[in-house]
Amino acid sequence: METVEYAPGRSADIFGDPAQRTVLMWHGTQTDASASMRPLAERLAAFGAGVVVTDWDSHAEDHGSSDLLRSLRFAAELAAAPGDIVLAGWSLGGVAAAGATLNAARLGVRLRHTVCLAGAFMVADPLSGEPLPAELADLDRVPFTLLHGVDDDVIPVGVSRDFAATLGKQDWPVEVVELAADHGTIAGARYDSALDRYFAAHDPDALAVADEVATRIAAVA
Repeated sequence: METVEYAPGRSADIFGDPAQRTVLMWHGTQTDASASMRPLAERLAAFGAGVVVTDWDSHAEDHGSSDLLRSLRFAAELAAAPGDIVLAGWSLGGVAAAGATLNAARLGVRLRHTVCLAGAFMVADPLSGEPLPAELADLDRVPFTLLHGVDDDVIPVGVSRDFAATLGKQDWPVEVVELAADHGTIAGARYDSALDRYFAAHDPDALAVADEVATRIAAVA
């Protein structure tokens, strides 16, 4: 793993060779929490993907929009070809990934596939500051895979089911996969209630979930 700056003062952890098959990963509602997704990134890199996990600040004045957009440009520069990026977002990062996908033309973004881990689709997209659009533009439709834990007590699995229904009604390609996971383990993370923060998981059950999630992301990467 190598840590670099993707923008002044903003860090990214890189696993493997991003010029092979690039996966850009966004953490959820925290400041600079890329390390919480390290177990998942390590397992995904073991499949041969180049994984870029970027810090971003969801508490910034712009809700992290500038960080997210700069990380997209950074990943695009590393990728073997334009648009050869799988975008994977967790929780608030999941709704941001969905927003980037649904507004790709406006944002100048090209993606191959989008994976949302326990996506917080019921809240505003950090990129736009607005809810995800209910009416989807008839543009290039990047496929979605929505992974959600049935034991998630932070964002109920029904949130992903509802978003999938919205996509499906408009013929947008989407797959929903429900796993035996909670809000943290779906991303290879654990929650510390004393610190109110997620950290990288290390227990066998959580890492088994990370193995399964990495396998599913690698399948679309």
